[in-house]
Amino acid sequence: MNVWPRIAGLERVPSPALLLDRERVEANLDRMVDIAGGPDRLRPHVKTHKMVELIGMQRKRGIRQFKCATVAEAELLGQAGAAHVLIAYPLVGPTVSRILELRQAYPQTRFAGLVDDLEASRSAARQSLSSGVPLEILIDLDVGQHRTGVSVESALDFCRSVAGMPGLKLGGLHAYDGHLHQTDLKERTLACHAAFALVEGLKDALLKAGYSVPRVVAGGTPTFPIHARRPGVECSPGTCVFWDAGYAKAFPDLPFEIAAMVLARVISKPAADRLCLDLGHKAVASEMPHPRVIFPELPDAVAVGHNEEHLVLQTERAGAFPVGSMLLGVPWHICPTVALHQEVWVVEHGQVKGTWQVPARSRRIGV
Repeated sequence: MNVWPRIAGLERVPSPALLLDRERVEANLDRMVDIAGGPDRLRPHVKTHKMVELIGMQRKRGIRQFKCATVAEAELLGQAGAAHVLIAYPLVGPTVSRILELRQAYPQTRFAGLVDDLEASRSAARQSLSSGVPLEILIDLDVGQHRTGVSVESALDFCRSVAGMPGLKLGGLHAYDGHLHQTDLKERTLACHAAFALVEGLKDALLKAGYSVPRVVAGGTPTFPIHARRPGVECSPGTCVFWDAGYAKAFPDLPFEIAAMVLARVISKPAADRLCLDLGHKAVASEMPHPRVIFPELPDAVAVGHNEEHLVLQTERAGAFPVGSMLLGVPWHICPTVALHQEVWVVEHGQVKGTWQVPARSRRIGV
């Protein structure tokens, strides 16, 4: 795992904090475009960063279409001038009316959502029909994760039903294979091909039946390079813009750099072999088992306590870190870690330069 060099101005940053290395972010974005074979193949997921500056960096590389999980993220993309936004989340409750509001507020952006339930689709169709403009929807397919999506076996009948609903416009298929985490690239590739074969079969059946399939959005970061070799597939990686300890360990074949780290300080030393840091649940994602953060300067550290505002580590090197010492850590899972921070501190050329806000960490921005 690559380790950042010393950073000038770090002593001025209040901890806990999230740091971004701009040069490393830029390098990761360039690698994304290279792997995809061009910006038109990319529909990056913004749930990882939730920042307008990052959207701007992606747009400068020619990326025009994006994927997101929340209406707030979709609104941020509308504000940033994205051409097409897929809200990759089932359309239920007030989500439909909020998307219709987004269409009015940001007419330069096309918004689409996912469906996998007939009654929810009918409700979306009724609301959209009253607006006078059909709502674009993609059929969410369950290709093995069993979280959301229509089973591929029943998807043809489902697509026929939804395509016939006034108020909806069939925009294509969505197939997220987030269950594929094989470390061995050959194993991951075979599993990815097997899952996607079902999608290809459904697409062929729809085309033969006379339906249009404008797009197929597939995969996340682990299967991104695999889907990038398929013609006509839009790739939607997200985590690789920042990378993290979990993906760095699980997927050594992927060529991305650690571009985000958390800053913590030693606030107490309750024992000779213990350090208490100000890096609690509210500052680093805690849905995973430990280690939830990796400290390059403390390779032997073991988390023995983690609470709202505290992280207690056991390490034989505790004596080398007096109270007030700063530590940089690599989050195990960067996406929910970003959502815990109102702002990020940006590092350029080894110096802290300023902050960027994280507006789409909120559930609502304006709509």
